[in-house]
Amino acid sequence: MRGRDEDTGEFFSPSRSAQRRAALDVLELGAQLVALSEAQLALLPVPEGLLAHIEDTRKIPSHGARKRQLAFLAKQMRKLDSAVLDALRDAMRKDGETARREVAAMHRAEALRDHLLGDAGDDALTALLAEFPQANRQKLRQLVRNAREEKAKHKPPRAFRELYRELRELLANGSEDGDDAFNGDMA
Repeated sequence: MRGRDEDTGEFFSPSRSAQRRAALDVLELGAQLVALSEAQLALLPVPEGLLAHIEDTRKIPSHGARKRQLAFLAKQMRKLDSAVLDALRDAMRKDGETARREVAAMHRAEALRDHLLGDAGDDALTALLAEFPQANRQKLRQLVRNAREEKAKHKPPRAFRELYRELRELLANGSEDGDDAFNGDMA
Protein backbone atom coordinates (compact mmCIF):
# COMPACT_ATOMS: atom_id res chain seq x y z
CA MET A 1 0.00 0.00 0.00
CA ARG A 2 1.23 3.45 -0.83
CA GLY A 3 0.31 5.29 2.32
CA ARG A 4 -0.27 8.97 2.87
CA ASP A 5 1.62 11.66 4.65
CA GLU A 6 -0.50 12.68 7.64
CA ASP A 7 0.52 16.33 7.48
CA THR A 8 0.13 17.08 3.78
CA GLY A 9 -2.20 14.29 2.67
CA GLU A 10 0.06 13.44 -0.29
CA PHE A 11 0.86 9.88 -1.30
CA PHE A 12 4.34 8.54 -0.50
CA SER A 13 4.86 6.83 -3.87
CA PRO A 14 3.30 6.91 -7.33
CA SER A 15 0.21 4.84 -7.98
CA ARG A 16 0.40 1.47 -9.73
CA SER A 17 -1.15 3.06 -12.81
CA ALA A 18 1.55 5.74 -12.87
CA GLN A 19 4.25 3.10 -12.42
CA ARG A 20 2.77 1.06 -15.28
CA ARG A 21 2.61 4.10 -17.57
CA ALA A 22 6.25 4.88 -16.79
CA ALA A 23 7.24 1.26 -17.51
CA LEU A 24 5.36 1.29 -20.82
CA ASP A 25 7.07 4.57 -21.77
CA VAL A 26 10.46 2.94 -21.15
CA LEU A 27 9.39 -0.11 -23.18
CA GLU A 28 8.39 2.17 -26.07
CA LEU A 29 11.72 4.01 -25.82
CA GLY A 30 13.51 0.65 -25.95
CA ALA A 31 11.55 -0.35 -29.06
CA GLN A 32 12.49 2.94 -30.72
CA LEU A 33 16.17 2.40 -29.87
CA VAL A 34 16.10 -1.10 -31.36
CA ALA A 35 14.51 0.24 -34.55
CA LEU A 36 17.29 2.81 -35.12
CA SER A 37 20.17 2.17 -37.47
CA GLU A 38 23.77 1.85 -36.23
CA ALA A 39 24.60 5.38 -37.42
CA GLN A 40 21.57 6.92 -35.70
CA LEU A 41 22.28 4.98 -32.51
CA ALA A 42 25.88 6.20 -32.50
CA LEU A 43 24.66 9.80 -32.35
CA LEU A 44 22.65 9.20 -29.19
CA PRO A 45 24.01 9.24 -25.62
CA VAL A 46 23.38 5.52 -25.02
CA PRO A 47 25.31 3.96 -22.10
CA GLU A 48 27.75 1.20 -23.06
CA GLY A 49 25.97 -1.48 -21.03
CA LEU A 50 22.74 -0.79 -22.85
CA LEU A 51 24.27 -1.11 -26.33
CA ALA A 52 24.89 -4.83 -25.83
CA HIS A 53 21.24 -5.40 -24.87
CA ILE A 54 20.06 -3.41 -27.90
CA GLU A 55 22.27 -5.52 -30.19
CA ASP A 56 20.97 -8.74 -28.61
CA THR A 57 17.39 -7.62 -29.20
CA ARG A 58 18.12 -6.81 -32.84
CA LYS A 59 19.56 -10.27 -33.49
CA ILE A 60 16.41 -12.16 -32.44
CA PRO A 61 14.08 -12.84 -35.40
CA SER A 62 11.29 -14.70 -33.55
CA HIS A 63 8.41 -12.43 -32.52
CA GLY A 64 7.83 -13.94 -29.09
CA ALA A 65 11.49 -14.16 -28.19
CA ARG A 66 12.07 -10.64 -29.46
CA LYS A 67 9.19 -9.38 -27.32
CA ARG A 68 10.70 -11.03 -24.23
CA GLN A 69 14.13 -9.62 -25.03
CA LEU A 70 12.60 -6.18 -25.51
CA ALA A 71 10.96 -6.48 -22.07
CA PHE A 72 14.36 -7.42 -20.63
CA LEU A 73 15.90 -4.39 -22.35
CA ALA A 74 13.22 -2.18 -20.79
CA LYS A 75 13.96 -3.70 -17.38
CA GLN A 76 17.65 -2.84 -17.80
CA MET A 77 16.71 0.67 -18.92
CA ARG A 78 14.51 1.20 -15.84
CA LYS A 79 17.59 0.55 -13.70
CA LEU A 80 19.25 3.61 -15.27
CA ASP A 81 18.99 7.08 -13.85
CA SER A 82 15.95 9.02 -15.05
CA ALA A 83 18.28 11.78 -16.32
CA VAL A 84 19.85 9.31 -18.78
CA LEU A 85 16.43 8.27 -20.07
CA ASP A 86 15.36 11.89 -20.38
CA ALA A 87 18.53 12.68 -22.34
CA LEU A 88 17.78 9.78 -24.70
CA ARG A 89 14.20 10.96 -25.21
CA ASP A 90 15.34 14.53 -25.87
CA ALA A 91 17.99 13.40 -28.34
CA MET A 92 15.50 11.25 -30.22
CA ARG A 93 12.84 13.96 -30.20
CA LYS A 94 15.25 16.53 -31.60
CA ASP A 95 16.52 14.19 -34.30
CA GLY A 96 14.02 15.41 -36.87
CA GLU A 97 14.55 19.03 -35.89
CA THR A 98 18.33 18.63 -35.94
CA ALA A 99 18.19 17.05 -39.39
CA ARG A 100 16.11 19.96 -40.69
CA ARG A 101 18.57 22.46 -39.24
CA GLU A 102 21.49 20.61 -40.81
CA VAL A 103 19.82 20.68 -44.23
CA ALA A 104 19.00 24.37 -43.83
CA ALA A 105 22.63 25.13 -42.90
CA MET A 106 23.81 23.15 -45.91
CA HIS A 107 21.51 25.12 -48.20
CA ARG A 108 22.65 28.43 -46.70
CA ALA A 109 26.30 27.52 -47.29
CA GLU A 110 25.58 26.41 -50.87
CA ALA A 111 23.64 29.60 -51.64
CA LEU A 112 26.39 31.73 -50.15
CA ARG A 113 29.04 29.88 -52.16
CA ASP A 114 27.06 30.36 -55.37
CA HIS A 115 26.61 34.04 -54.52
CA LEU A 116 30.35 34.45 -53.93
CA LEU A 117 31.18 32.79 -57.24
CA GLY A 118 28.51 34.71 -59.16
CA ASP A 119 28.61 38.12 -60.75
CA ALA A 120 28.59 40.03 -57.44
CA GLY A 121 31.46 37.98 -56.06
CA ASP A 122 33.72 40.77 -54.77
CA ASP A 123 30.83 42.70 -53.21
CA ALA A 124 29.45 39.49 -51.70
CA LEU A 125 32.86 38.61 -50.26
CA THR A 126 33.18 42.08 -48.75
CA ALA A 127 29.70 41.76 -47.20
CA LEU A 128 30.58 38.29 -45.86
CA LEU A 129 33.81 39.53 -44.31
CA ALA A 130 31.95 42.46 -42.74
CA GLU A 131 29.36 40.04 -41.31
CA PHE A 132 32.01 37.63 -40.00
CA PRO A 133 35.11 39.58 -38.96
CA GLN A 134 36.67 36.44 -37.47
CA ALA A 135 36.85 34.83 -40.93
CA ASN A 136 40.20 34.08 -42.52
CA ARG A 137 40.12 36.73 -45.26
CA GLN A 138 43.13 35.52 -47.18
CA LYS A 139 41.97 31.92 -47.31
CA LEU A 140 38.44 32.86 -48.42
CA ARG A 141 39.72 35.18 -51.16
CA GLN A 142 42.11 32.51 -52.39
CA LEU A 143 39.40 29.82 -52.39
CA VAL A 144 37.01 32.06 -54.33
CA ARG A 145 39.73 32.88 -56.86
CA ASN A 146 40.75 29.20 -57.24
CA ALA A 147 37.13 28.04 -57.55
CA ARG A 148 36.53 30.55 -60.36
CA GLU A 149 39.67 29.34 -62.16
CA GLU A 150 38.59 25.70 -61.79
CA LYS A 151 35.21 26.51 -63.24
CA ALA A 152 36.70 28.44 -66.16
CA LYS A 153 39.24 25.70 -66.98
CA HIS A 154 36.78 22.83 -66.38
CA LYS A 155 38.98 21.33 -63.68
CA PRO A 156 37.79 19.11 -60.83
CA PRO A 157 36.05 21.22 -58.15
CA ARG A 158 38.57 20.88 -55.31
CA ALA A 159 38.57 24.55 -54.28
CA PHE A 160 34.80 24.71 -54.92
CA ARG A 161 34.29 22.00 -52.28
CA GLU A 162 36.86 23.47 -49.92
CA LEU A 163 35.08 26.83 -50.14
CA TYR A 164 31.82 25.10 -49.19
CA ARG A 165 33.45 23.45 -46.17
CA GLU A 166 34.98 26.74 -45.07
CA LEU A 167 31.66 28.58 -45.42
CA ARG A 168 29.78 25.83 -43.59
CA GLU A 169 32.23 26.02 -40.69
CA LEU A 170 32.09 29.80 -40.70
CA LEU A 171 28.29 29.83 -40.59
CA ALA A 172 28.21 27.21 -37.84
CA ASN A 173 30.75 29.02 -35.66
CA GLY A 174 29.61 32.52 -36.52
CA SER A 175 26.10 32.32 -35.09
CA GLU A 176 25.25 30.70 -31.80
CA ASP A 177 21.72 29.66 -32.72
CA GLY A 178 22.40 28.95 -36.40
CA ASP A 179 19.31 30.85 -37.58
CA ASP A 180 20.73 34.34 -37.99
CA ALA A 181 23.74 33.34 -40.08
CA PHE A 182 24.43 35.72 -43.00
CA ASN A 183 21.14 37.11 -44.04
CA GLY A 184 22.72 39.31 -46.69
CA ASP A 185 21.28 39.96 -50.14
CA MET A 186 21.77 36.80 -52.19
CA ALA A 187 19.80 37.89 -55.25
